[in-house]
Amino acid sequence: MGASGGMIVHVVDDDEDVRDGFARLLRSVDLQVRAFASAQQFLDEVDNSASGCVLLDVTMPGITGPEVLVRLKEKCNTLPVIIVSARDNESVHKVVYALGARMFLRKPVDDQALLDAIHWVTNVRTDH
Repeated sequence: MGASGGMIVHVVDDDEDVRDGFARLLRSVDLQVRAFASAQQFLDEVDNSASGCVLLDVTMPGITGPEVLVRLKEKCNTLPVIIVSARDNESVHKVVYALGARMFLRKPVDDQALLDAIHWVTNVRTDH
């Protein structure tokens, strides 16, 4: 079983099936999850005292993943961000890494790769 303490994985994706799938997987290893259907909802609700990490989709209506990274930086929010995207190209990688993303995973994301990424950015065990 995982040992997450007060850590929360903030899942930000406009695709309900993706959000639900990530949430089920993360809860199966005893991680706490907060799911957000929009970037705006996430930005409105998360504060600088939040712990854990963010799984952030790149392409969403309204505020995009890269724009979320900019706003987090402006708020001095240091939550580590893992980008998830169906689009995997060099220009997207350069942009999100330059804006502070810690990792990039291509959808569909392998379960173990996602758990390993969360472990890497948070140093929390996510044994599956």
